[in-house]
Amino acid sequence: MAQLYFYYSAMNAGKSTALLQSSYNYNERGMRTLIFTAEIDNRYAHSKVTSRIGLSADARVFGEETDIGSVITHEHQQAPVHCVLIDECQFLTKAQAEQLCYIVDDIDIPVLCYGLRTDFKGELFSGSHYLLAWADKLVELKTICHCGRKASRVLRYDGQGHVMSDGAQIDIGGNEKYVSVCRKHYSEAMRTVMATQCHS
Repeated sequence: MAQLYFYYSAMNAGKSTALLQSSYNYNERGMRTLIFTAEIDNRYAHSKVTSRIGLSADARVFGEETDIGSVITHEHQQAPVHCVLIDECQFLTKAQAEQLCYIVDDIDIPVLCYGLRTDFKGELFSGSHYLLAWADKLVELKTICHCGRKASRVLRYDGQGHVMSDGAQIDIGGNEKYVSVCRKHYSEAMRTVMATQCHS
C-alpha cells in the first residue's frame, strides 16, 4: 500500500539531498519517479532540484494554480510512475495536498514530500500544515544549532546582518539570509530584537 510521507526540518538539514537519493534508489531498480519543486524557489536552475553538496536532477515545477494530481495521473497513464517526490513542499496549497492524498489512496503511488515545517516566525507554512495533519508518515530530518542542540527554528537576517522579527512569510534565500538554530537561541535572538526596537 502506498503512503504519503512528510520529511520536514529546519533549513540546511539535507532535505534535497535525501530526495535525490530516494529518487536515485528507485531509478537504479528501473523504476520511474516524478520530481516536483516550487517555481517560486529561484535560487538554482529552473526545473531542477539542487542540493547544497552539488547533486541535482530535473524536476517539474508547481505554482499555486498547478493541478499536481492531474499532472501525475496523466504521466502515469503514459508510463507507470513508481514514486512522486516533492521538494519545497511547504509551498503546496491545501488543494494540492488533497491531490497528493488522492494519488496515494486512489492511484496507489507513494508520495515523498520534503520541506520546512515552520517559517522564520515559528509559524507553519500552508503545505506543512496539511501534510502534518494528513501524512501517513512524519519523519524529522535533523540539523544542529551552533551550540550543538537540535535546530528547530530559523532566523531571518536583513541585508545588514540584523535578525528580523517581521516581514512576509515567503522570502527566498539561502545561507546569506537564513540560519537554523535551536529554540533557546531563537528565543534569545527574538528578545534582543524586541529590546532593540523598544529603545529605538
